[in-house]
Amino acid sequence: MSWERYFEEQVAAGRTKAKAKLKAPAPAEHEEQRKIFEWAEWSIGRLPELEMLFAVPNGGRRDKATAARLKAEGVKAGVPDIILPVPRGGYAGLWIELKRRPNEPTEQQQRWLERLRGHGCMAGVCYSAEEAIAAIEDYLRGAEWRPLMRRCGLCEWVGLRESSNGQ
Repeated sequence: MSWERYFEEQVAAGRTKAKAKLKAPAPAEHEEQRKIFEWAEWSIGRLPELEMLFAVPNGGRRDKATAARLKAEGVKAGVPDIILPVPRGGYAGLWIELKRRPNEPTEQQQRWLERLRGHGCMAGVCYSAEEAIAAIEDYLRGAEWRPLMRRCGLCEWVGLRESSNGQ
């Protein structure tokens, strides 16, 4: 059974807090990220490295006192949302900033992505749960990730260029 079918069955059975099916129009970033982590939990048997996948709760509105406390504790603006600290294919780890179209990464987020790439990580932006899941699966496959990465925003962020033979 595919994870999409599994997710749809969970929604139908009322076992998930999803308010919309997988293909709902313009879901919030929170809903997209939740889908990614539901998929990851379901896929750990097939991809055990997913036990290392985690989220950074940087987003959201906070009052000034909470924001100051979090900053004092080391929270930094612009850190990508999803991190997989597993080396693969010559990269030190995978960092994904999840966005909802038409939103684009902020300057702080772009700087973080650039710095992470400079330190040997694959870092980029995905605009849906489907894109992020494809990116994670391809990353974990190592050398086989390039074709699917072209489907999402990661190719432009990583600086991949298609070779003259289309690979």
